[in-house]
Amino acid sequence: MVVIDAQGAVIGRLGARVAKLLLAGQSVEIINADKAVMLGTLSVAREKYLLRRHQKNKRTPEDSPVWPRTPHLLLRRMIRGMLPWSSRRGRDAYHLLKVSSGPASGKSVKVAEASSAEKHNMFTIAELCVELGGKPN
Repeated sequence: MVVIDAQGAVIGRLGARVAKLLLAGQSVEIINADKAVMLGTLSVAREKYLLRRHQKNKRTPEDSPVWPRTPHLLLRRMIRGMLPWSSRRGRDAYHLLKVSSGPASGKSVKVAEASSAEKHNMFTIAELCVELGGKPN
């Protein structure tokens, strides 16, 4: 099992790395998911994800895509978008992923470092979830 600390990691780079490990058959656990960062401005990202949350399937609205408002589930959903979801291989890889908002739960596993961002226009995924209507920590 590979444990990755997402504190300060850029979500796109982190997701690509995790998707590659999952497709190779590795189990991956991501900790501190609420401290992962996205590049850009918060207002643009808020509008993008609000549009995604309001998309509805007109024929059967229950089959509409679900975009969560909690940081660890939102990060998990973003990584799902980087996997080939329509194939059995992608779905099996997705089930090897665990994401948590807090620190590691007493496991003595080596933590892999994620690449961090040093840009000025960045925000955490927790800030985005609060803007989308989630509860603040």
